[in-house]
Amino acid sequence: MKEINVQEVFLEAGYQISPEAVKLIVSHSSPKDLVCYILEHIDESVFVIEIEHIDLPSFESEYPTSQKADSRTTSEASSHPGSQILQNSEVTSVEAPVNPVVASPSPSPSSPSGYGTDRSLNTGIHANSNSKGNVNGNNINIMSDITDMSTCVGEYMEFVQYFRNRYSKLSDMIRGRITARPIESLNRNRKHGGGLKRSGGGDYSEVSIIGMVSEVRSTANGHKMLQLEDPTGSFLVLVHQAEKDLFEEASKIILDEVIGITGSLTNDGSLIVAKKIIFPDLPNISHRREGTWGKAVFTSDVHIGSSTFLEEEWCSFLDFLNGKCDNDQMKELSKDIRFLVIAGDLVDGIGIFPGQEHELDILDIYDQYAKAAEYFNQVPEHIQIIISPGNHDAVRQAEPQPRFPERITSLFEDRITFVGNPALVDLDGVQVLMYHGRSIDDLVASIPGVSYQEPEKAMIEMLKRRHLSPIYGSRVSIAPEKQDHFVIDPIPDILHCGHVHTIGIGRYKNVLAINSGTWQSQTEFQKMVNLMPTPAQVPIVDLSTLRTTLLHF
Repeated sequence: MKEINVQEVFLEAGYQISPEAVKLIVSHSSPKDLVCYILEHIDESVFVIEIEHIDLPSFESEYPTSQKADSRTTSEASSHPGSQILQNSEVTSVEAPVNPVVASPSPSPSSPSGYGTDRSLNTGIHANSNSKGNVNGNNINIMSDITDMSTCVGEYMEFVQYFRNRYSKLSDMIRGRITARPIESLNRNRKHGGGLKRSGGGDYSEVSIIGMVSEVRSTANGHKMLQLEDPTGSFLVLVHQAEKDLFEEASKIILDEVIGITGSLTNDGSLIVAKKIIFPDLPNISHRREGTWGKAVFTSDVHIGSSTFLEEEWCSFLDFLNGKCDNDQMKELSKDIRFLVIAGDLVDGIGIFPGQEHELDILDIYDQYAKAAEYFNQVPEHIQIIISPGNHDAVRQAEPQPRFPERITSLFEDRITFVGNPALVDLDGVQVLMYHGRSIDDLVASIPGVSYQEPEKAMIEMLKRRHLSPIYGSRVSIAPEKQDHFVIDPIPDILHCGHVHTIGIGRYKNVLAINSGTWQSQTEFQKMVNLMPTPAQVPIVDLSTLRTTLLHF
């Protein structure tokens, strides 16, 4: 079994694994059995599998044939760094309560139980649960965060509840704009030959439905065919190519989003010919921000520990925050900064992708966080720091993600606020929705005109759909919580994402959309896919006006 295969199995199961642990597994005479044993017996609070988490004596007593297969394994293990820990069978685990969770209803072949083994801290939504401030009056109120409230264990009914909750929330937003019928009533009328009455003008009666999109395809004639579902049934919708504006809208429709359709039934009542598509969308209402002042800095994807981490530029940024600037204007600007908001990927992580160890300067995940703490503890005390995780961080991969466990947060000063992903925070009257932005990968692949070089367009599509991660079962693993925590409600003043390593700033109906770039130069993977990051650039927002300035370091 090759090292790359070992890494892939553990990544699919939702774990990170250190290079040393991979080598130990590969060197064993029965690596496949050992991998299965580790997945069956690993303490669920462990996020990064290290050598000390691999109990070889217990494995070989339970699988004696694997020990006989190659006597060299025992001697190799005893000479391996950390073998003393293995012989003593001591396990170090992150101190945080966790429950198993799956991110997909499909069984995972790498999981002993038949389900994926993504893990969940007991997490859910906090309403006005936590407020924090400093002596300068920089108040933070955590309005929603899944941390400590997750309840899912991956049962079938949880997926049903999750999608019903999504449909309920988003359909209520649309229902105020159209009078929709249950899909069941259309199917019932079709069976009985009804529902096809003509209006006075000779056209068939107009009908409206609200449904979740379960299929999008093109017909032989180039029209769009949609299948919509609601809790009562499903129905087909046809969008004619001749209706250019409507057809363009339909070309951007994606799976699992909730939309409304107004149109006419065909003669046989088998489908609706669409005349209008209604999205949940944002209302045309401006937000009032009274009494707030100062500025907030937004950044993400620091990737501390990576060999491509831009340490010199990052230290220049820290100098700026501390007012150590030759430029008087920059020095004055730094005095106005009240908040520093980080949307995930604080460190580069371990075992995130095959061969990552060759691109790391810091090979231990906790050493990476210790270095991050060293940096962030240098930020002056008048600036409040808020940090959420991303897909490179040591939390579960399934979203929504809880905040960092105590073993990591204890490395940082108490004044730093940690939240989950996503999280809605109130910065002294300005509501900021933080989301790492992994769903941008799905939106770029699915919506024409959306690209990595202009990530704000993907974020605007999120706002139109009132959902941070509409497509289920693609690149983003989503835990089936009882409530869909990705629905955008209430409406924030600022939507802040990262993940794609490119700067993007846009506005949509009074909401400021910011993608905050990275502190990592181009990686080998980005070279392969021809993605050019925009590193060491920092958006700074005036909280009273939401005007944005972009600083280069």
